[in-house]
Amino acid sequence: MNGKVVSINISTKKGMRKTPVQEVLIAENMGIEGDAHASSEWHRQVSLLAIESIQKMQDKGLDVKSGDFAENITTEGIDLVSLPVGTNLRIGRDVSAEVSQIGKECHKRCAIYYQAGDCVMPKEGIFIKILKGGTVRQGDAIVVEGLGLQA
Repeated sequence: MNGKVVSINISTKKGMRKTPVQEVLIAENMGIEGDAHASSEWHRQVSLLAIESIQKMQDKGLDVKSGDFAENITTEGIDLVSLPVGTNLRIGRDVSAEVSQIGKECHKRCAIYYQAGDCVMPKEGIFIKILKGGTVRQGDAIVVEGLGLQA
């Protein structure tokens, strides 16, 4: 199961929609340089959400796009939530990562939730920890290199 990077999105503050960029440098055990969520202190260094999930919200009539759910990388072609924690991914030529969390608990409702009555990121977004850094560009391949173990 392989896919591609549709969009790379960053923000300087947490809790904000992210702005698309063409390429980023991802640092080992840190995340995307210049993004508010980059940290060696936790396992949610980079977030991923499928464009297919965003399209579900568009089908409900919402005017949303990549980055609006605060995801760092919008993917295409991979069923992200089917990847068990511990799954290894290669993003672009250099970046190696491990799935560290599926979904998340939203402690406060975001603007998207109030617009649609639902939000896909808590249920369909995943988080990764960066094992080896490098540059990632829009259009890069995402390769599933090994499935983790179901908890």
